[in-house]
Amino acid sequence: MHRFALDQLPVTPWKNGGGTTREILCLPPGASMDNFDWRISIATIEQSGPFSAFPGIDRVIMLLDGAGVRLRAGEINHCLDTSGQPFAFSGDLSLDCELLGGPSTDFNVMSRRNSLRAEVQVVTEARQIPPSAQGLLMATRGAWHLQAKAHDFQCPGGHGLWWDVAASWQATPIEANAQLIWVGLYGVEEAKR
Repeated sequence: MHRFALDQLPVTPWKNGGGTTREILCLPPGASMDNFDWRISIATIEQSGPFSAFPGIDRVIMLLDGAGVRLRAGEINHCLDTSGQPFAFSGDLSLDCELLGGPSTDFNVMSRRNSLRAEVQVVTEARQIPPSAQGLLMATRGAWHLQAKAHDFQCPGGHGLWWDVAASWQATPIEANAQLIWVGLYGVEEAKR
């Protein structure tokens, strides 16, 4: 189990000056942007411009804060303007990203298509989180009580944990209006079952 706090993650400016990223994880350890299996980050988009293409990668993006963005490429014309609603798309596409207002902060999941499939959900009430060999839980609003077989955590807003050994969790909100992001990562063969 690996715990993290968003306000303690390093902020990396984009090369094009259009925003910043806080990387939560990139696996396997030491992987670059060309050879990772999965990567999860928080990005703040500060100006309109293109998204980089990531051939062979599936992506899920979700608005956390701000007015959001419009994403366009080919048949895709999607307004990411409602917090807590994941949007999946192929990283093969070079999307044009247009800010709908001021800066937009987004949760991003990238997984290598030939080996992993990511499932992203928002949790707002007590529930059992299905088992997954790899995954992440992050409280975006309010505090949560997270329990697994040998683990018991209090997880305040802006904090989370990720794992790379099989785990199943009981997630229980401690505060009213609490919100939790759950990411489960499954092998491609496992996902077909």
